[in-house]
Amino acid sequence: MIEGAEGLFARIEEFPNPAAQTRVDSLVGLDDLISRLAQDAVAFADPTALRLWSEHVHGAVVPAVDALTDRTPLFIFSGDVGVGKTEVAEVLGQVVATSTRMDVTLYPLSLAARGRGAVGEMTTLITGTFDRITADFIKARRSDGTSESLGILLIDEGDALAQSRELAQMHHEDRAGVNALLRGIDGMRSDRLPILTIVCTNRLDAIDPALRRRAAVIEVFERPGHVQRAALLSRLFAGTGMSAADIDALAAVTSEVPGRPYGYTYSDLRQRLVPEVVLEAFRRKAAIDATIATDVLRRVPPTKPFAEAA
Repeated sequence: MIEGAEGLFARIEEFPNPAAQTRVDSLVGLDDLISRLAQDAVAFADPTALRLWSEHVHGAVVPAVDALTDRTPLFIFSGDVGVGKTEVAEVLGQVVATSTRMDVTLYPLSLAARGRGAVGEMTTLITGTFDRITADFIKARRSDGTSESLGILLIDEGDALAQSRELAQMHHEDRAGVNALLRGIDGMRSDRLPILTIVCTNRLDAIDPALRRRAAVIEVFERPGHVQRAALLSRLFAGTGMSAADIDALAAVTSEVPGRPYGYTYSDLRQRLVPEVVLEAFRRKAAIDATIATDVLRRVPPTKPFAEAA
């Protein structure tokens, strides 16, 4: 992992790497989604694979394939806080790298790229971001359209950088920043660079409509269902006194209940509930069991949905 990059990126991470694989393995319940998104990413990074598939199953490259490959390689991940969208975005490159022979590089855009409000600063920083990535990948695509590498530009909290220009109170500098962002994404598309942009947001409606229209994939992440919660809890509580029935019961009570129309998020379970259960068992000098988990559950409520918490 390479720190910084002229302050434009929080870090630059190369895939595959062991630490990223550990993170992928921990995303229980999101396996099918991650696999599908990785396949989509490969399709945009290497359109030759799509053409070969079309020739194999249809006997020719059908117009629908050209329509797809002409789409902007832009994914928007939307959903509530704690549902895994940023985590998936950060490790998607690992899945692509391990399922193909591509080298993948993640460029997470730093919020510092928004600047300090000085006129023209945000535009300059965003333009510099795309210049840097373009320089890294301008020669990555071969003449036949194939590529052995993929870049992923991650824009987390996308509504902070790409909020709708339709807002009457939007500052001129913010409008200019959105314009620069759109120009950068369009430039990578027209240059056919093997770069995927992923924008994560808690508020899809707040994203500029022009950016939403460009997106090839808009994925709405939901809170985990019963099966997903049970799978995650079963993995985390493996080797403890929690039986399969205990896990199923805990998965049930972490769902929606009367008076609370929302269940626990992935981060509620992984980062709040389970660690607190471990600490409580440690305090009691006892083994982790259903009784302790139930006691802890009473004081660790789920995170409210973003709109409700706002």
